[in-house]
Amino acid sequence: MISGNYTPLAITKMNFQAAAPPPKQSVRMLLADIIDYAGLFPPSMVSMNEAAANFASYITGQYGWMLGRFVLPAARLNEFAEAAEGLWTAGIPWRLSVLAGEDIASTIRDVKLFNDEHAGRAVCDSLEVKANTVSKIENTVADLPDHLKAYFEISTGDNFADLVTTLSIKRQRAKMRTGGTTNEDFPSSREVIRFVRTCMAANVPFKSTAGLHHPIRCYRPLTYAADAPKGTMHGFLNVLLMTAFARESYRVALLEELMEEEFDEAFVFQNDFVLWRNEHVLTAEHLKFLRLKGMISFGSCSFTEPIEDLQGLGLL
Repeated sequence: MISGNYTPLAITKMNFQAAAPPPKQSVRMLLADIIDYAGLFPPSMVSMNEAAANFASYITGQYGWMLGRFVLPAARLNEFAEAAEGLWTAGIPWRLSVLAGEDIASTIRDVKLFNDEHAGRAVCDSLEVKANTVSKIENTVADLPDHLKAYFEISTGDNFADLVTTLSIKRQRAKMRTGGTTNEDFPSSREVIRFVRTCMAANVPFKSTAGLHHPIRCYRPLTYAADAPKGTMHGFLNVLLMTAFARESYRVALLEELMEEEFDEAFVFQNDFVLWRNEHVLTAEHLKFLRLKGMISFGSCSFTEPIEDLQGLGLL
């Protein structure tokens, strides 16, 4: 890890009043393919027709480079195909991440049928599986075809270390839940750090899901209802950068400070580095490795909300 003092000259700071510059190279490296669109899920819960239409507009839009996969349950693949008919993007196959049902073998068969039928237009290349036991991971991996990457949403209880170890041995990926529609759904900063550090120590890449609507940690309504409860939400920039620093063996107390950083002025993005508190630096190589071997993506029921916030910060 490189650290030191950098002068603020010629550096673009995150500022709500600043004119939006073109994205820095470091921003593009950090955020390319980062948002898996989960509009079908709370709190948005839009219809399949609306979600498919949204995805079609996002993938060809100005910020299509930030768009990852369309997230949906395996049981709704046929419904999705009907909704997407006529919306497919020429030359840009839609990528899907499928939430597996209880019967893994049946889910994999459904995925294969979908991929065969819609080759060139869409591809299910990611599977999300809930697994609270080592045997569930092992049995799922045994059935996985080579082209399908799986993310396992694992228990963080007493067998957490065993589950991560199994994922490491099997060269699989983890899935971390970072929020929801109630305050109780949000893990503490320490819990997120524990998950990330354990995965990084075992060389297990991961994705996150739920609660990461905003770049910086903030106190906001948890749903879109007029009377929605408010709570503190983790920022996806906080989590991303914390993961990168965790790979560099930063101490837990400092990682916790980063997770709970709420001041946008503390972050500086330049083409070839990201700076936190004018002292802690992530180079382009750190960012590349973070996205390759660390945090792969995060699921969000809104694609526009994170972008609007990033625009407000002057990063887009």
